[in-house]
Amino acid sequence: MPKPRKRLAGAAGPAGPDNKGPAGKRTKTKNPAGASATMGNSSPEKTSASKDSGKNLSNYWLMKSEPESRLEKGVDVKFSIEDLKAQPKQTACWDGVRNYQARNFLRAMKLEQEAFFYHSNCKEPGIAGLVKIVKEAYPDHTQFEKNNPHYDPSSKEDNPKWSMVDVQFVRMMKRYITLAELKTHYQAHKTTGGPLKNMALFTRQRLSVQPLTPEEFNFILSLEEKEPS
Repeated sequence: MPKPRKRLAGAAGPAGPDNKGPAGKRTKTKNPAGASATMGNSSPEKTSASKDSGKNLSNYWLMKSEPESRLEKGVDVKFSIEDLKAQPKQTACWDGVRNYQARNFLRAMKLEQEAFFYHSNCKEPGIAGLVKIVKEAYPDHTQFEKNNPHYDPSSKEDNPKWSMVDVQFVRMMKRYITLAELKTHYQAHKTTGGPLKNMALFTRQRLSVQPLTPEEFNFILSLEEKEPS
């Protein structure tokens, strides 16, 4: 039975980590197993298919999705953390990733690993909550759907190019951690050698799916208990 899909906010354009760009996108798609989140990258940008594809690359992730309505080829790609919470079992597939590096990160994800759900391409981008991986990478059905914004005619069913995972809502952040706040810490940590000094949100900002080190993940969690700086 067709289910709503979700989309991820992903690519950052030249002006900053949250403008639309080829490396990140979100779209809604039908998935017999559940809702789908469109994330990823709006155009297949080859950023080395083998690079960053190693196993156990990271235990923590950041995944971008767009919380505000935006039509892509006539399909609203909006999908917020509230939309995820509203899905059956608060679970949805993370589809629509069309950047090779982001796809490889999806393929590296393991069951029960945690990710920050990041609201992108919106008035105030930032981290809204936590999700966990509940199904490891499998073929993204949207690559074969001709009416889908993420249809890829070059992908074959016997050798699919694109993958997705299933994510489940864990909890909201105790407070919304904005991009502006994270950027302040990133800039300070570049000088002091702090945990966010190499954070991919700023060094590889076009990616809609990004790895986090344990130090980055734990530092961001610690911000929940503090007033915004």
